[in-house]
Amino acid sequence: MSKPGRGSVSNDTREAIMEATFRALSKHGYTDLRMRDIGEEMEMTRQVIHYHYDGKHDLMSHFLEYIIDQYEGSVEVDEGAPPREELAARIDQCLFGPAFDDFGHWDRMKVYHELFTHAQNDEEHRAIFNDHYERIRGSITEVVEDGIEQGVFRDVDAARMGQLVTDVIHAARGRRLSLGHEDAPEQARQSIDEFILASLYVDEP
Repeated sequence: MSKPGRGSVSNDTREAIMEATFRALSKHGYTDLRMRDIGEEMEMTRQVIHYHYDGKHDLMSHFLEYIIDQYEGSVEVDEGAPPREELAARIDQCLFGPAFDDFGHWDRMKVYHELFTHAQNDEEHRAIFNDHYERIRGSITEVVEDGIEQGVFRDVDAARMGQLVTDVIHAARGRRLSLGHEDAPEQARQSIDEFILASLYVDEP
């Protein structure tokens, strides 16, 4: 019998499974993770995991989408906010993350980057990460295009600007997580302001 798939999972059940997956991955790592480890992090029976997800790989694919949704869907910018404000909000979101009641941003990024490393050998997961990269780059590019159109940003190659900012963000997160340089995100934010965005802004009269 085929699995019902993600669409039939209630929001509460999906969140319980995904948050349990965060905790289990943090403790055991991806390679040694077992479905029972996730079950042990939940109050409900682990059979609910097997009912909704067809094994570890299927669960991890949906888990990656869950992580991405948390970040893509929680950028808080007032409608009609000026491009400078929206661009700053998107950069800060990527570097410092939204607030979480439990299991904070860098705990989640540690899990994210472990899965990112394994994606080099997994075509499906690599495609998900590629899509996420393009969504981040695309959102920054779109803001730059809006700013150019409004005359507040210089007429630059918006796609290359979006790519540069996105790559700096990824490098800073990786340096903090892999090398333990806890000040890397703050340093990257200052460098983006000083060396990238300062050259983007049109001088006000």
